[in-house]
Amino acid sequence: MPNSTPTLAVFRNRTFRSLWIATLASNFGGLVQSVGAAWTMTNLTDSQSMVALVQTSVTLPIMVFSLTAGVFADNFDRRKIMLWAQCFMCAVSIVLAFLAYEGFLTPWLLLSFTFLIGCGTAMHNPSWQASVGDIVSREELPAAVSVNSMGFNLMRSVGPAAGGAIVAIAGAAAAFAVNAMSYVAIIAALFHWHPDQAPRRLPREMFVGAFAAGLRYVAMSPNLLRVIARGFIFGLSAIACQALLPLVVRDQLAGGALVYGILLGAFGFGAVLAALANARLRERFHNEVITRFGFLGFAISTATIALSPHAIPSALALLLSGFCWVLCLSLFNVTVQLSTPRWVVGRVIALYQTSVFAGMAGGSWLWGAVSDNVGLTIALLAAAGVLVFGLFVGFLAPLPDSSEMNLAPLNRFREPPLQLDITQRSGPIMVLVDYRISQQNVPRFLELMGKRRRIRIRDGAQQWALLRDLEDPDNWTETYHVPTWVEYIRHNERRTQADAEVTDALTALHEGPEPVRVHRMIERQTVPMRDDTPRKPRDPQAG
Repeated sequence: MPNSTPTLAVFRNRTFRSLWIATLASNFGGLVQSVGAAWTMTNLTDSQSMVALVQTSVTLPIMVFSLTAGVFADNFDRRKIMLWAQCFMCAVSIVLAFLAYEGFLTPWLLLSFTFLIGCGTAMHNPSWQASVGDIVSREELPAAVSVNSMGFNLMRSVGPAAGGAIVAIAGAAAAFAVNAMSYVAIIAALFHWHPDQAPRRLPREMFVGAFAAGLRYVAMSPNLLRVIARGFIFGLSAIACQALLPLVVRDQLAGGALVYGILLGAFGFGAVLAALANARLRERFHNEVITRFGFLGFAISTATIALSPHAIPSALALLLSGFCWVLCLSLFNVTVQLSTPRWVVGRVIALYQTSVFAGMAGGSWLWGAVSDNVGLTIALLAAAGVLVFGLFVGFLAPLPDSSEMNLAPLNRFREPPLQLDITQRSGPIMVLVDYRISQQNVPRFLELMGKRRRIRIRDGAQQWALLRDLEDPDNWTETYHVPTWVEYIRHNERRTQADAEVTDALTALHEGPEPVRVHRMIERQTVPMRDDTPRKPRDPQAG
């Protein structure tokens, strides 16, 4: 493993530090609100499924709206997106506090307002996560992700206990009011932060095309698919502890809101320890080894909580749960960011979050339903079994080590001088790339073309094909389409330094007297009576 920035050294970055502190206050309020919502639901209904649905109402909007938020994060001002999201959540929290104070809350009304707060979180998260990679350097990114987790879980070590005390002393309305006030700090920090905006040379991607580009990029990136799949399994199984913890406290430990808050605090303290240890663990162990430890540790802690009738063993188990929670999720997050170029990072982070939160939302409902039907202990033990399954998945599809990948833009593409008068929206464009490959190099050529196909499609090419000349078998032609000329430019500008290895290897195999030749053609579906794409007028000064 390469040397990485010590975890706390990232605080030397003033911008990151100020936003991190503001986020800390917001996280505190959010955790107080979560305790208030979960405990209020246990007072409003005896249904275990409804209690578990509180967690679902937080995670479901993140699952549904994250990719949309990722498209916005990659195409619009991220600071403004975060600012609007925080203002929206503040307003919703104020109304929720008022309804709770007046005694108007019902189970479904509580779920609705919790869902709206989750919508704000869904819009905020991709922009914030993508911005971290712009604020800090690539070497600092693992440390930045770790301290983000540490900040959230530092508040998790005190926020739930404080939330439990607030609910016990002043009621749920006070907890919701504290959450509303907590947004003020981050709103102020975002108002004062003015990041540099690089000039945009190309027009923004259309929403549908940008949405599809994010899906396509992930689908053609095996390393990302592995991370996202493991994130889903982890979210599905690990959420059982948090979703069912109010029931564990009430039915198994015979405790109240204060005990619930203290147990969540133990979870948060374990998470802080994991954030502090993360950099050292990443230096000593491969990503997959750390992930397997996280799955195994969480399975052991979940089984312990299922079988323990006492608060102290449960608190120790939750300490381990918190450690493994941050260990896995921060590692997944770092791996996703280091495996993704900046042009699509918002969408890929959103897809990763969608996967994790889909697992959490489904898991919250699933384990609540299992608990309703066969009992709390069986539900938690079943979740522990799924965690063990997730551990063994790593033997079939281990996580990548992406720390050596150079995803900086290649910057080799130069827009060619065109002789036809077309616009950026003209198309479709067909591209043909001619190679001359001797017979002994064909196996290596085909191997490289398999990689080239994945890169082309990942970056926006359509109808990719490889052709061989029947009369001269040494002649090969790679062909693909793009919808418009501007999409052809985007396709080439998305190439990274890591992709250059394939391009250079293919060029080295070419044996013709001339360099590899590229033909760029515009398609016509019919033969018109007149030339609808005329030549550019001749420049009289050209001679």
